[in-house]
Amino acid sequence: MESEPTRVMVAVNESSIKGYPHASISSKKAFEWTLKKIVKSNTSGFKLLLLHAQVQDEDGFDDIDSIYASPDDFRNMRERNKANGLHLLEFFVNKCHEIGVRCEAWIRKGDPTEVICHEVRRVRPDFLVVGSRGLGPFQKVFVGTVSEFCVKHAECPVIIIKRSAEESPQDPADD
Repeated sequence: MESEPTRVMVAVNESSIKGYPHASISSKKAFEWTLKKIVKSNTSGFKLLLLHAQVQDEDGFDDIDSIYASPDDFRNMRERNKANGLHLLEFFVNKCHEIGVRCEAWIRKGDPTEVICHEVRRVRPDFLVVGSRGLGPFQKVFVGTVSEFCVKHAECPVIIIKRSAEESPQDPADD
């Protein structure tokens, strides 16, 4: 009798570095750590649940310098936003399939802290893995940290993966 796989939710996000439409340094590190230290060679014993909490600007506009002249312009903007999130998930799903680990991936829009904790309650993973940018105390006051919020509020064990100094951009708030 085969037992149920351990379900690991990994919260992933896009890089905040301008002109860099890829996975953030922190979420890529959390994903790679999960594969290397948790899954290892036991690919059938795990199922990765890849959640992308897509942040929407307060006013709903990501491209402030764009000109909107027709309804199609807005439809194109929504499709581009959706495609950005899909491109991110495609990266992680492809990696899972390359090594043979089962996975599911989905996007939810909203504040990452609320989205991640809501999805943890809904999906009930065995544990959650999140990346950390390693912000200093001053930056935490203004930016806040998703990882610390998840430790306090997620209804499952949470593992925080820190990025190393070599992996950090010049501005630690970038990811």
